Amino acid sequence: MSVEIERKFLVKNDDFKSESYSKKYLKQGYLNTDKNRTVRIRISDKTAFITIKGKSNNAGTTRFEWEKEIQMQEAEALLLLCEPSIVEKTRYLVKAEPHTFEVDVFAGDNKGLIIAEIELKNETEKFIKPDWLADEVTGNVKYYNSNISKNPFKNW
Repeated sequence: MSVEIERKFLVKNDDFKSESYSKKYLKQGYLNTDKNRTVRIRISDKTAFITIKGKSNNAGTTRFEWEKEIQMQEAEALLLLCEPSIVEKTRYLVKAEPHTFEVDVFAGDNKGLIIAEIELKNETEKFIKPDWLADEVTGNVKYYNSNISKNPFKNW
């Protein structure tokens, strides 16, 4: 169990790709998207996880998170039980010393949406903002993966 502190930003171009040191394909679905908790199933390349996230604080930066690795067969079976629709994305990892940005390039019904997240030790921690970052969307529930699974970017 842990508390997750993160900030989210839109991304204005694909310059981050040349700075990326890793990328992986993610597929995830939600068993529960209640405003007080979400239960997510995620397949990341050859590993799978179940994650429970609590309600965000008022600023949208901090919330409870619990995650456990599960067997791939379990994840594939649980994805079939998820609410519509499945979120697919490619995640790029970009160093911004001493932090790492996770830049998600969405596919399928969310194609065209690119969001960068950075995890912090506290809500006021300073960090380097790369030139490819655009508007901050921290706390805007419209950009939560659990919401874009229900209201995809193509419908905006």
